[in-house]
Parts: sequence; C-alpha cells; structure tokens
Amino acid sequence: MTAKPRVLLTNPIHPDIQPKLAAQVDLIIAPDTSADTLRRYVADVHGLVVRAQLPADIFDHAPHLRAVVRHGVGLDMIPMEAADRHRIPVANVPGSNTSAVVEYCLAAMLTLRRPLAAIDAELRHAGWSAARPLADHTAELEGMTCGIVGVGAIGSRLAQAAAGLGMSVLGLTRRPESLPPGVQPAAREALFANADIVVLCCPLTDETRGLANAGMINSMKPGAILINVSRGPVVETAALLDALRRGHLGGAALDVHDIQPLPADSPALDVPNLLLTPHIAGITDSSMRRMSEGAIANLLALLRGDPAPNIVNPHVLSSPQSTS
Repeated sequence: MTAKPRVLLTNPIHPDIQPKLAAQVDLIIAPDTSADTLRRYVADVHGLVVRAQLPADIFDHAPHLRAVVRHGVGLDMIPMEAADRHRIPVANVPGSNTSAVVEYCLAAMLTLRRPLAAIDAELRHAGWSAARPLADHTAELEGMTCGIVGVGAIGSRLAQAAAGLGMSVLGLTRRPESLPPGVQPAAREALFANADIVVLCCPLTDETRGLANAGMINSMKPGAILINVSRGPVVETAALLDALRRGHLGGAALDVHDIQPLPADSPALDVPNLLLTPHIAGITDSSMRRMSEGAIANLLALLRGDPAPNIVNPHVLSSPQSTS
C-alpha cells in the first residue's frame, strides 16, 4: 500500500475543507509559525500550504518537498528565488479573496466618512440631541475621487464599485494600457494630490516599498483618507501617523502593518481617526472556503504530478537541476 504524502499547514484552513484534505494526506499543522518551528516541521513533508511568513532558508531544510501552495494570492510570504533554485513548484489561488478585499475597502471608506457605529454609541450614551449633530460632519462618497494604487484584480473590481457609487477613479499601474474603462491613468504625484481617498492594493516590491512616503502623504488634500490593504512597508507609517495627529488627513485604515502581529505598544494604537484591523481584509467565511478549496486542488495536483491550475513558476518543472 502506497503511503500517503505528508503535508504541513502553517495554519489551519477552512474547517469544512481541512478534513477533506486530511482524508487524502498525512496532515500536520504547525503548532506555531516561528521560523525554527517551520524549519523543523518541513523536514519530512512533501507538501506545504502557506498562511504565514516562511523563513528565507526554509527550503534548505525540506529535502522531500514537492509542492508549495499559497493559501491566498500574495507570494511575498514565500522565498520565490529559493523555490526556483530548489526546483519546487509554487501555486496560489488568484481571485479567491477579491470580493472580500473590495468590500473591506468600501466598508473602510464608509466607516471613515460616515461613522454610524460612533453615532450609534453616542445616541445610546448621551441621547438623541447629542448624537444627531454628529451627522453634520459626515460626507458622501458620491462626487469624490478615489485613487487606486495597483489596478490588478482587486483594484479593477474596486474601481468598478467606486464608479458605481458615483466616484471618479484614478489609477496607478505599471501598465496604464490595462486600466479598465472609466479609470484615468495618473502618476503617483498626481494621484496622491488629487484623490479624496487613496487605496493601496499593490504588491510589495522594491518599487512599492515606501511608495506612500512623507512627501506623498503631505501632498494629499486636507481631510483626505488613506486605506492600505497591500502590505505594511508600502506606507511610511511614522509619516502617516504624524499626518493624522496633525489633522492633515481625515482618517486612515490599515489592515497591514510593518510588524505583524501589531505590537501592544504600537504608536498607531493611540492615533485619532485611524481604523486598525489585523490583516483580515481578505478573510470572510466565503473567501476562506474558496482559498482552502483552491489551495488543496493545487496541492493535490502537484503531488500527483499533474499540472496545477495556478502554478506561478512552471519553469521549475522543466528546468535542469540547479547546482548552486
């Protein structure tokens, strides 16, 4: 009887999908996601499902690894050059959390521009007369300009939703010719200076690291808001917090942070008009199910030696063995 392949999950996946995977493989769930733990547990596995940052040398400790799958889309958690060097195929699940992230962005816009929860709390605490005037300082999204940095699958869907709410949309992308209809191409400087709402949904690269720097943040319209659902280092956090403290910006929403988990002593926790969430923009029950289903479909295909639906480095399957 052929032994089942052994698979490591850095974190649990959707509770309805995990048993289906466990029925087909010898399943291991890492007890924590520290680098040492992941190095230790990857030593004897054939497949790896990634929901946490992998150490740069993880594949040096994985002599039997034949497949790595990102439970989601972004590949920054995986040392891709090392995967290529070790000829380990990597796959992801594009589109699986697009709706969730777009809806998060819309919810953040509405929370910051029309904070109903705060009005509800004031009504319950201080009464009708105290709560009603709070509406005088809220704002409608219609007629505003939304600037989207990174107009890929998420950015394009967000642009469509923003236009549906009566917003004008500016887009910053490496390929302006790919912008969807209705999105006006804009350079970084023009986008930050003219948008009422700036949404960052680009990948983290050498080019995007620190893209929202002090100069860009200070060039934004007084009262504008910034939403980051990309990665923490895309924003110069200290400059953003300073702009919020000074009242230059009307608000910001950060789902991603320079250090994750967000430290208990983070200065962001005491800044006004800042919505903080723990990297959950792409997480709903529905998106988790889609990500889990897609991840195991990719994983099982690769372990069987079949073409995976969404392999991102197919060249490793045909390239000669590296000697480096």
